[in-house]
Amino acid sequence: MVDLKGQYLKIKKEVDYAIQNVVDKTAFINGSEVGVFKNNLSEYLGVKHVITCANGTDALQIALMALDLKIGDEVIVPAFTYVATAEVIALLKLKPVLVDVDIDTFNINVQQIEAAINEKTKAIVPVHLFGQCANMQEIMYIAEKHNLYVIEDNAQAIGADYIYINGKRQKTGTIGDIGCTSFFPSKNLGCFGDGGAIFTNNDKLAFKLQIIANHGQNKKYYHQLTGVNSRLDTIQAAVLNIKIKHLDEYSNKRQKAAKFYSENLKNNKNLVTPICSNSSTHVFHQYTLLVKNGKRDELKQFLNKNGIPANIYYPMPLNKQEAFKNISRVVGDLKNTKELCSSVLSLPMHTELDNNQLEYIIEKINQLKFS
Repeated sequence: MVDLKGQYLKIKKEVDYAIQNVVDKTAFINGSEVGVFKNNLSEYLGVKHVITCANGTDALQIALMALDLKIGDEVIVPAFTYVATAEVIALLKLKPVLVDVDIDTFNINVQQIEAAINEKTKAIVPVHLFGQCANMQEIMYIAEKHNLYVIEDNAQAIGADYIYINGKRQKTGTIGDIGCTSFFPSKNLGCFGDGGAIFTNNDKLAFKLQIIANHGQNKKYYHQLTGVNSRLDTIQAAVLNIKIKHLDEYSNKRQKAAKFYSENLKNNKNLVTPICSNSSTHVFHQYTLLVKNGKRDELKQFLNKNGIPANIYYPMPLNKQEAFKNISRVVGDLKNTKELCSSVLSLPMHTELDNNQLEYIIEKINQLKFS
């Protein structure tokens, strides 16, 4: 699904030098590279504050911890997403409120958000799934109307632009009160281990996020809050300082591969290719098809048999997960979520896909005569 070795070999000299430099200095925690990366990411995103942390799940948890929510407060999330988005809500003894997504973009449905709000609602966590942004203009309007926080889960869409009705562009993750991302190796901007970051334009929230991530302290051994120990280590920051220079190039390569897929699969009557929203660019963390007529598993098995990896993101909605059955509130029938879980299939998507690989994948998909 992802060729990290091929990507590494193209930047090997830069990366090896950067890692060796950290080893030589032995500044493995909070070395200078971490500060440099914060500045690089802040400049790239056009956001005032970047707080690095240990992983994307920590980023979401720390973001929620900074909002002073009370036990039982409700947080709205899409039912069709990775578990981490709702997991941190449950860990903090808040209530995940699960709503449906749009069938075409896979992102949270804004009408469902409005329907889910009650007196206990305190925040919305839109997930920019598979590489394109949720309808943030409408989400922010709803949030302001009901005095709610917005935390953007930007783990799959870093580098994408949200496009307002007036044509203004803004990087995903910088629109809500807080944005969160992951640098897991397979992400569009990935390190060589675990890593994450939180971003905000709010000075007060930035200060709080920073001290929560650092044991609740602003001054060593003086703890203002109950915090956590969550930090990006220096070697990962060194790797990210190299890779962030290539992020737009990586996005362009993914978009080129996605365009090839879509152009060559558009006439396949068994499939629906990804729809790109007019309000967002798409950086294709995943290239996800809808397979019609209950044939998804048949196609997956056929591709795997022919040496082509294909994964299902995600086979079970959050409302059906045992962990959330008794602690979440479900809004509506989640019709779209249910359909997606039974029909989505993601094809290989990474920066090193070449024409031969793409042509082979297309040939095999179009070759299959569904039973």
